[in-house]
Amino acid sequence: MEFDENIPIYLQIARSFCDRVLAGELKAGDRIPSVREYGASIGVNPNTVARSYERLTNLGVIYQQRGIGFFIAEDAKKSILKDARERFFNEELPKFAERAKLLGISQKEITEAL
Repeated sequence: MEFDENIPIYLQIARSFCDRVLAGELKAGDRIPSVREYGASIGVNPNTVARSYERLTNLGVIYQQRGIGFFIAEDAKKSILKDARERFFNEELPKFAERAKLLGISQKEITEAL
């Protein structure tokens, strides 16, 4: 896995799992590697992976069965889309709108470009 130095590694790991769920590579009930296994496989400190798993758990993407491991949650896809939409509307869209305004790009031009 290649990392972007501008984004915390734990977020990149979490996003990677989310992308795999959205792409259908990981499905509800699938077991994911343990923190140590995954850290070793991508060359990252297990504490960083643990932070990623904590974020994914808080988002409702994964859950832990004590003594067994981590699994993809039933509503993982729904949770990912909800979080991504919130981030888009709260973070990305305002930046985009401000940039379009600065460049004098109209809503009509944006719609036509899509």
